[in-house]
Amino acid sequence: MPDDDTQTPTLNRGSAARTSQDLRAQRLPGEGEPPAPWLLRLIAVGLVLAALNLRPAITSLGALLEEVREGLHMSGSVAGVLTSVPPLCFAVFGIMAPRLARRFGAGAVVCAGMAAIAAGLVIRPYIGSTAGFLAASALALMGIAVSNILMPVIVKRWFPDRVGTMTGLYSMALALGTALAAAVTVPVTGALGGDWQAGLVVWAVLAAVAVLPWIVLVRDRTPAPGQPAPGPSASDRSAPGRAVAEAPALRITRSRTAWGLACFFGLQATAAYITMGWMPQIFRDAGVSAGTAGLLLAVTMAMGVPLAFVIPRVASRLKQQGPIVVALGLCGLIGYGGLYLAPAAGAWAWALLLGVANCAFPLALTMIGMRARSGAGVVRLSAFAQSTGYLISIPGPLLVGVLYQHSGGWGLPIALMAGLMIPQMVAGILAGRDRTIEDEC
Repeated sequence: MPDDDTQTPTLNRGSAARTSQDLRAQRLPGEGEPPAPWLLRLIAVGLVLAALNLRPAITSLGALLEEVREGLHMSGSVAGVLTSVPPLCFAVFGIMAPRLARRFGAGAVVCAGMAAIAAGLVIRPYIGSTAGFLAASALALMGIAVSNILMPVIVKRWFPDRVGTMTGLYSMALALGTALAAAVTVPVTGALGGDWQAGLVVWAVLAAVAVLPWIVLVRDRTPAPGQPAPGPSASDRSAPGRAVAEAPALRITRSRTAWGLACFFGLQATAAYITMGWMPQIFRDAGVSAGTAGLLLAVTMAMGVPLAFVIPRVASRLKQQGPIVVALGLCGLIGYGGLYLAPAAGAWAWALLLGVANCAFPLALTMIGMRARSGAGVVRLSAFAQSTGYLISIPGPLLVGVLYQHSGGWGLPIALMAGLMIPQMVAGILAGRDRTIEDEC
């Protein structure tokens, strides 16, 4: 994602270049000395560990959904509600993240988020009821939601001259954690005697480890990018870091691009959560073993590891991102067509194609950065597109569960998934036009 102009270094007279530490000191007015190298290394480790925990609560459940349904006596419709909980939590709790970060500091909120993930993952397998399982899942997902929103803030706060590199690092870790949970949950459950509760609870250990690096940042209160510091002086307002805070307010709901991006984000999230929640079950119902179904989901999720680097770089070089949107959408349509016609025979091919289609997520994040000129615009657009998008994505997994329950097969649900790719492509083309929300607002 291209850096906005608040991150452009300013050279003193007679200076040919700045060191990265000088840049950090310049871009964080009021912070005093640049952070120590050991602290930056610790934060980088914290980012990776946090990102590894942002999806296993979801994909580990998808791999064992049949066992959880039987253990808790869930119907297909209730399981659909369960798969709709992640986007609901992301929409509701994600809105709270900026306010919490202003009050307590982004590092403290991420630390609390990792603790909430660990607690929710420990509680939910053993609570013994569907309602309790949903509540404990919501606790873990609340931690994921606030941490997910604040990862870019942490990167801009501590690595202003390495935003692209660090964003790629935590994006890769996020995809790796997603794939790892999908691949190893079933084998780990088998090694633990086939107990699905033990197979789910092991992921709490990774979340507990992720708490440790963030303890150092619990007392950090530096304003996040796009947030005004208390009582800035006139000289502070002229500094590069103040440009975001002083930007005029945007009526973002008047922007067609913002709405297009919100719809694109919501529809790609719908596809992603349907895939994470239901794809292993589709393969299992087609006769694929539970272990292989988990590996197929892992392949789908693992496609995000290399493509999270490639797609943003290609997209940022194009004035319009519509061609990439269409290419990803066609991969999704072919993948869903394969699931409908020959789910077991071509399982690995369909998993790969759907993995490519799911890489609309890094494309959406890239377009958020490209569709606004200022840092403040990026923050507003990101909050609007993600919050609105997650709200849009809530009904999809639930509707798949209802259709599966009442039709007795996967024909109608897969037709729904394929049908949603068409408006996703239309919204993506609209969002990918060469213009900014400032032009439209």
